[in-house]
Amino acid sequence: MKIDFDKGNGLVPAVVQDHLSGKVLMLGYMNEEAVKQTQETSRVTFYSRSKGRLWTKGESSGNYLDFMSLHVDCDSDTLLIKAIPNGPTCHTGADTCFGEDNSGTVSFLDQLESIIEERIKNPDERSYTASLMAKGINKVAQKVGEEAVELVIEAKDNDEELFLNEAADLLFHYMVLLQAKGYKLKDVIQVLMKRHK
Repeated sequence: MKIDFDKGNGLVPAVVQDHLSGKVLMLGYMNEEAVKQTQETSRVTFYSRSKGRLWTKGESSGNYLDFMSLHVDCDSDTLLIKAIPNGPTCHTGADTCFGEDNSGTVSFLDQLESIIEERIKNPDERSYTASLMAKGINKVAQKVGEEAVELVIEAKDNDEELFLNEAADLLFHYMVLLQAKGYKLKDVIQVLMKRHK
């Protein structure tokens, strides 16, 4: 991974994106030392043009950005930093420096989908997903039906914890069924998007 620091006189723009939600949190600038410190400490560090020094996001507020990954664009002169924020990112107290709410966690489903796919492709006897898949598509489909019924039953009561747990069970097993049939959530989302038109 080669970063071209020369174009920007030693600095490159660094777009910070929430690792889980995908929201753009902020834009900062990094020099070679800031990149190195970010990777070594696992806390996103920038070069502050106004302070003329390295600056770790959250060093005064405690709202650090936990570093997850670094990506370089096609011209090697801009960075995409994926991080997990520990509190608001903006100094104003907003979730992002662009005034957007960052409460979404839907992209966690992408991670879960990848984990399910991995467990199916490389079964491990300790994996619940692998053991369910080993029983065949009929058992997977039956499990989705069972979880749906349990969710309906819990919907009639007022126990929030039980209802949400059954909803999570249904969603998980539904995702396993999709993968068992060779599909992903994006395939279902595309159907919904076409209907929305």
